[in-house]
Amino acid sequence: MIITKKVLRNVSLTAHPQGCAQYVQDQIDWVQAHAHASLDSRYQKCDDLKLPRRILVLGGSTGYGLSSRIVGAFGSGSDTINVSFEREPSQTKTATPGWYNTMAFEKRAKEAGLKAESIFGDAFSDETKQKTGALIKSLFGQVDLVIYSLASPLRTDPKTGTTYRSVLKPLGKPFSALSVDMDCDVVKMATIEPAEGTQAEETVHVMGGEDWALWIEYLMQENLLAEGAMTVSYSYIGPKITYPVYREGTIGKAKEDLEKTAAELTKKLQQIQGKAYVSVNKALVTRASAVIPVVPLYMAILYQVMKERDLHEHCTEQIYRLFTEKLFSGKQIPTDDEGRVRVDDWEMQDDIQAEVERRWALQKEGEPLKDADIEGVRKEYDQIHGFGFDSIDYEKDVDPRDIY
Repeated sequence: MIITKKVLRNVSLTAHPQGCAQYVQDQIDWVQAHAHASLDSRYQKCDDLKLPRRILVLGGSTGYGLSSRIVGAFGSGSDTINVSFEREPSQTKTATPGWYNTMAFEKRAKEAGLKAESIFGDAFSDETKQKTGALIKSLFGQVDLVIYSLASPLRTDPKTGTTYRSVLKPLGKPFSALSVDMDCDVVKMATIEPAEGTQAEETVHVMGGEDWALWIEYLMQENLLAEGAMTVSYSYIGPKITYPVYREGTIGKAKEDLEKTAAELTKKLQQIQGKAYVSVNKALVTRASAVIPVVPLYMAILYQVMKERDLHEHCTEQIYRLFTEKLFSGKQIPTDDEGRVRVDDWEMQDDIQAEVERRWALQKEGEPLKDADIEGVRKEYDQIHGFGFDSIDYEKDVDPRDIY
């Protein structure tokens, strides 16, 4: 079949296997190029660092989770396990990009002599935790690092059977701000109605620290965490422009719970000299962020500003810097006043944010975007689904089940 890009309401419905393989390979190439050579003074080599060798990534098929596998494996030879929920391909339907990404990564990792396996299933369930535990025992014995990078619209509590649904809404009153669609350059006004009833509470159950804590407690109970093991959950804060819908909204409540959980887990991990951290990462295009009103406009402006200053990073550069500069540099781990590791430091520089705010003020409803990189945002969104690569012939007949 000819696999074409199909997008509905900023959500891509298809993925291209060859393109996803290229997406993964490009990230592998970048890590390998920087891990052992001083190509850029801003990025440290991995040769002299003690990075974890056995990594479990919960949500390791796309975005920051996938980058964590790539940086670990091709930066320092780490063996990895991924847990994620994916749709496999059929003769007439493509898989999720995460499935293709995982197949491509694990093929390259095994060719390099590394262990790389996945559990596909509901990461919130006890069954998946038990399957993962059995795989850890058989492959590694224990893990040194647990990355929590799950994003889901719903979660079923394994203890009560209650299904919770997350929403991205402001609290108390509607929020209106300028925005832009992924397929259109014209600025529009977006209004998001406030959360109702139990929506904020349910969002915390889905996107907060509850499941992260259950995973760590299970792994400790089964003696699957090595002495000194670390766990890190990925988060985002963002600029004041997006606070009403993000940091001060339902998702913000969930992130506050995540940060509280990190402190609680650190106390529990003391018995094995371990620690838990929340890493606040940069605003980047993901399957989730693309559908958040206001955020695509902010990213388009931010991308342009950071590219002009040669500070723009994709997921892999971010995680590479997190691992080499923050978590495993051999020095004390730098945190902010709330105990969070900040890899959004370049994004949140005063001069960067001041310029973003200046350009935001230039935007007018009904007019084309000004001084912003919406094309860069679109290209990044296309590429995380395997589209937009010059090296791929998208007119070629492809079996969606083929792994390249």
